[in-house]
Amino acid sequence: MEDKGEFLQRLCGYFPKPGPKNTKDVLEMVNKNAMELGIKKVLIATCSGRTALEALNLLDSSLEIMAVSHVTGFERPDYQELPEDVRSKLLSKGVKVLTCQHAFGGIGRAIRNKLSTYQVDEIIAYTLRTFGQGTKVAIELVLMAADAGLIRTDEDVISVGGTARGADTALIIRPANSFRFFDIKIRGIICKPWKF
Repeated sequence: MEDKGEFLQRLCGYFPKPGPKNTKDVLEMVNKNAMELGIKKVLIATCSGRTALEALNLLDSSLEIMAVSHVTGFERPDYQELPEDVRSKLLSKGVKVLTCQHAFGGIGRAIRNKLSTYQVDEIIAYTLRTFGQGTKVAIELVLMAADAGLIRTDEDVISVGGTARGADTALIIRPANSFRFFDIKIRGIICKPWKF
């Protein structure tokens, strides 16, 4: 980070619109920032595995990649969107794969669906979406990975989220566990959509 006396200056990229067409650019910016800042771990939101596989091709081999999938049953009961052959391929290439309850959509979503009332976790999710869907996803991934013990809470990571498919957002985050949500620190925005 360039020190300009009273403040630190880093560039942030903005995409005209969200979506998968931004994935390659996001991953290239993630790689550049990770190398410059000495960040070692990158979290990638992935449903089908496509974004995680693309990250394998575009990110430096020294980076530890963690693919975070939708919870089983997200699309329909007992269905996992990340195909088993893709999961196996990611694991064989050294990618850690996390599938677990969404930090902002577990029991609270069940209460909303059954009782038609929102809970704190979904209110937080809606608030974070004011920065874009990818921002909410990137923050959620960090909570999930910290809770699973895949990342430490005293080391910055880069977290990559998106809107529906692909990647359009990358954040530099100091993680926290979900039960310490308010300790999370968004260090920087690498990129995000301008319109969403």
